[in-house]
Amino acid sequence: MVYKPVVRKSVWRRRLLIMAVSLFMVSNLKAAEPLFGFEQLATTASELAAKPYQAPEQIPGFLIDLKYDEFREIRFRPEQALWQGSGLNYHAEFIHPGLFYNHSVKINIVDSNSIQPLVFHREDFTYPSQEFADKVPPDLGFAGFRLNYPIKTLETYNQVIVFAGASYFRAVGKNQVFGLSGRGLAVDTALPSGEEFPYFSEFWLEKPDPESTEMTVYALLDSKRVTGAYQYTIKPGETTAVDVKSRLFMRDNIELLGVAPLTSMYLYGEERARPSTDWRNEIHDSDGLLIETAGGERIWRPLVNPQRLLVSQFALENPKGFGLIQRDRDFSSYEDLEAKHEQRPSAWVTPTNEWGKGGVRLVEIPTPDETNDNIVAFWVPESVPAIGQPINFNYQIDWQEKEQRAPGLGYTSASRMARNDQKDKIQFVVDFAGEELARLPAETIVDAVVTVGEGGELRHQSIEKNPVTQGWRLAFSIKIPASATLELRAVLKMGDKTLTETWSYLLEL
Repeated sequence: MVYKPVVRKSVWRRRLLIMAVSLFMVSNLKAAEPLFGFEQLATTASELAAKPYQAPEQIPGFLIDLKYDEFREIRFRPEQALWQGSGLNYHAEFIHPGLFYNHSVKINIVDSNSIQPLVFHREDFTYPSQEFADKVPPDLGFAGFRLNYPIKTLETYNQVIVFAGASYFRAVGKNQVFGLSGRGLAVDTALPSGEEFPYFSEFWLEKPDPESTEMTVYALLDSKRVTGAYQYTIKPGETTAVDVKSRLFMRDNIELLGVAPLTSMYLYGEERARPSTDWRNEIHDSDGLLIETAGGERIWRPLVNPQRLLVSQFALENPKGFGLIQRDRDFSSYEDLEAKHEQRPSAWVTPTNEWGKGGVRLVEIPTPDETNDNIVAFWVPESVPAIGQPINFNYQIDWQEKEQRAPGLGYTSASRMARNDQKDKIQFVVDFAGEELARLPAETIVDAVVTVGEGGELRHQSIEKNPVTQGWRLAFSIKIPASATLELRAVLKMGDKTLTETWSYLLEL
């Protein structure tokens, strides 16, 4: 005989009620306190800022001393990718420390039920030899990671974003190849005291839902004088958008804080003849800095590879956006089948909270070759908060092929210059393009407003329709001043109507 306990209906009702209340409390507890998120990370960053800085432990010297080609022989096995075969839209591959990456970072995986640290396994990598592999510490850790997504076809996973080295990351859209990089933060860039490089010491990869086309990555920033919490929401596509949420905490006083830094390469372009040592007409990942002010003015500053360090500042309040742009998309400008400079992305930063007063700073560094990123652009707030006081900067970075242009406003399509034989005069030829400019008849009276900085003298200017491109060409010359640099600006107008963006140039003499 099987014993069956007798339970009154009232008891069952009480039990069901208790269970329902318990489930309700647990459900609300989870809603109020998620397993992991930006606020928890911000608390960690705040607590870290109150502690003395501890530099990361360096990896073994033989890994740091590797040559570039030797380091390339260490490869992650694609079949070991995180979420491989899971049906998710994202796979994660991991980067081995060595060469530029002289310390490891922690990586965690977050899902709805747990936070698990990612464990390093030598078997996940291929090495030049077994002898080399045996020297690698079994608990070495990772330098960073790549996220793969079916951005080109549904059957193929391609890299869309990479986080590796200091606080660097870079992304691409559907038809692009990797080029310029973003950074979490810049500190004292181009100051005589020297630059400090904050780094992401720990990451959290949030497992996406099966059908999700977006993925979130959290990163903890650390350095001698600042800590920070970062949330990156990645949205791949023709243009890959990365939403950034950041909160910074000063550990010590900082002279210059660089927000949303973009780093690129510019060797030479159409502004001067190609050197006899290279067969390519132009070599650059970006050819200009574009800024849009709160009032809607667009400023285009062509990039240069200067003879000495050049630093430019554009004072603004609550800018609509700024970015390093690869505007020239013509293959014939580069003729490089391997580098594919015409397919390098532009990166456009759009603030999503109020940034207040400050300025966009452009740093141009001399470089002898294309292996060095020598261009940096970032936002500088007017004041840096006190030690321990948080400050928030939220923005979106669009990694794009097609530049976001202002409707009805012409843009600079080329900037060229030449010096006369006597070396006392410089001629500029600036081409403007755009649909509305193309529709203007050649007899239209178009005014060129050219502004020359202190010490310079405008000698001649002319503006005419280009019958080949249907754009408009501005030509002007200036007497060379005795000063080391000279600010120049130009814009096309028709009466009171502004026809083009503002061309801005810092002439190095």
